[in-house]
Amino acid sequence: MLGEVIVPEMTSVPHRAILVFGVLPSAVVILAFAGAASRAMSQELEPRSYSASPIDSNFAVGTLSNSTGTVPLDPSLPLSDVRPAVNTATLSYTHTFRLGDRTANWAVSFPYLGGHVSAAVSDRPQAFSRYGFADFRARVGVNLLGRALTPAEFARRKPRTTLGISATVIAPTGTYERTELINIGSNRWTFKPEIGVEQPLGKWFTDLSAGVWLFGENSDYFGGQPLRQAPLDIFQFHAGYTFRQNQWLAVDANYYSGGATSVNGATAINSLANSRYGLTFSQPMGSGLSAKLSWSRWLSGRFGQRFSTVAAALQYLWFDRR
Repeated sequence: MLGEVIVPEMTSVPHRAILVFGVLPSAVVILAFAGAASRAMSQELEPRSYSASPIDSNFAVGTLSNSTGTVPLDPSLPLSDVRPAVNTATLSYTHTFRLGDRTANWAVSFPYLGGHVSAAVSDRPQAFSRYGFADFRARVGVNLLGRALTPAEFARRKPRTTLGISATVIAPTGTYERTELINIGSNRWTFKPEIGVEQPLGKWFTDLSAGVWLFGENSDYFGGQPLRQAPLDIFQFHAGYTFRQNQWLAVDANYYSGGATSVNGATAINSLANSRYGLTFSQPMGSGLSAKLSWSRWLSGRFGQRFSTVAAALQYLWFDRR
């Protein structure tokens, strides 16, 4: 895993911030709000997450991203023209190692998020901003096919199918205030098991993955109310072309469903059945350096964020000396 890519999933953050605009006369409106670099749950759109890589590799990545768009709501609610704009800076680190005869990896990610939201409440314009650290994320993964290779062995290998599994944990370390309706941190634990495969086809490649986000309870949401969320299934599909080592272009798409939310035992709302699409380009920039540019936008679905996202990441790769 992680071979030719800028740290999978960990360039983001994934780092979901649950934004709640309040208990309105007719409903509690719960919005899933995420910065592009944080790649939160439904926003995930990361190609080559299960690419092969040699053991003793180290990836340090810095990412900047911007997400802008709108959030569609029930027209019966006194809330309209909701327009979030989110900037995210993320630092990530990944290390690969030998686990038995397989290649494994662990990764950590530290995102900082700044967001501005404007909306009309009962036809009166309002706006607010939030800044702070989003939730810390950690990931471990194992390649299930082929033996672990040193960097020298890896350079001589012939590309082949990779199949891997991973587990991601998001810890409630982000900025959170129980008296605020809108927070950057989620104040809950989140876990995602996932399986993924990549198939090289000459200079072409395809990859896909399937996982499910499992959410813990936020027992201290806005004055002590419990916030619960159903599991969110996420599927990603990617196809791309490799021009030369570390230089490639991919077409990306995903589909995510579920994730209905409930506050204080009320009927769950906002179950998703949505999709996004985008493009990702990776460019080598010298010894150990590479850059990645990505763009994505909302494709379909009733609920969720109709965001357009642009992101740029710079990666430095080095190998442990033995």
